[in-house]
Amino acid sequence: MKPFKALDYYAIDGLLSEEERLIRDTIRAFVSEQVLPRIEKHFREGTFPKELIPPLAELGTLGSSLQGYGCAGLGPVAYGLIMQELERGDSGLRSFVSVQGGLVMYPIHAFGSEEQKEKWLPAMARGEVIGCFGLTEPDFGSNPAGMLTHVVKKGDKYVLNGTKAWITNGTLADLAVVWAKLDGEVQGFLVEKGTPGFGSKDHEGKFSLRASVTSELFFQDCAIPVSNRLPKAEGLKAALACLNQARYGIAWGVMGSALAVFDEALEYAKTRIVFGKPVAGFQLQQRKLVWMATEITKGQLLCLQLGRLKEAAKATPQQVSMAKMNNCYVARECAKLGREILGANGITDEYQVGRHLCNIESVYTYEGTHDVHTLIVGQDLTGIAAYS
Repeated sequence: MKPFKALDYYAIDGLLSEEERLIRDTIRAFVSEQVLPRIEKHFREGTFPKELIPPLAELGTLGSSLQGYGCAGLGPVAYGLIMQELERGDSGLRSFVSVQGGLVMYPIHAFGSEEQKEKWLPAMARGEVIGCFGLTEPDFGSNPAGMLTHVVKKGDKYVLNGTKAWITNGTLADLAVVWAKLDGEVQGFLVEKGTPGFGSKDHEGKFSLRASVTSELFFQDCAIPVSNRLPKAEGLKAALACLNQARYGIAWGVMGSALAVFDEALEYAKTRIVFGKPVAGFQLQQRKLVWMATEITKGQLLCLQLGRLKEAAKATPQQVSMAKMNNCYVARECAKLGREILGANGITDEYQVGRHLCNIESVYTYEGTHDVHTLIVGQDLTGIAAYS
């Protein structure tokens, strides 16, 4: 397989540091050499490539943005570039890394006790412990404040009851960060695999994210030690702070999906002959390619500036919402246009575009739907909440 050369129409590479480019290129080579040769088989079979966990850990991708505890301590832009390259391989793979680092390791790092950090973070960075994040429920996705999962304190235990749905890594996880109401207020808890009363099962029949584990979690009189509560994770604001980390990674990640689709569509258009000339020689097809290249470039610049703001501790949740909203839309449209350019070949897994087209439907929805992020930005601009 020839080395992947990403679209860089505005010479954005020149805005990256040497370290950021080196990190990006290392993950880019890993995706080309180890992910792409095997991902279609896993997508067909609906299995997660667990064999990639050790090399992902060795590369420092698990919890890479966190400081200390065996984590790489990378800056926001370097972290974003990792997400971009992983999603160029597959959205499911990026989801795995994003959940492990942004939704499980991050809340332990930000809201956990020193004992919890020492116990879990080094092992998670090494890929020896896999985590999942339990917030969404069967009847409460966009409105997590309505959650029904709850805990009551009984002696030296918390007793947990409820159900979580659409949980990445659910049946794969050794540890779940679970959000539940204690006396009506949302709190964060650590629940270990094998705890009596804690069960899980996978969602079946997925068209999308087939190379990813997506599960339901069940808690029936599940008793956990008092020491398993995240002491600083009080209120829904803490859970949403975790989502903000994940949404930042998604904004970068989907640009990787779009870059993969664009590269494949461009090469196909230049070599596929129709009516005696390449597909790329037709005005309508050039318009599609130009739209893709332009929107990808804008999305790259949006991510880069967001990353620089994050470095300076100036990025707002609303800015993250704009990037997630815009870039998921762009990646979704690029996948659709890429499929059009490839014609019938675009629906076969001999090519990547169909897999990215299916995956982006999930990414467009999870971690806040396009519509919800639109309303978040709308409220920030107008000062008026329009959620109902």
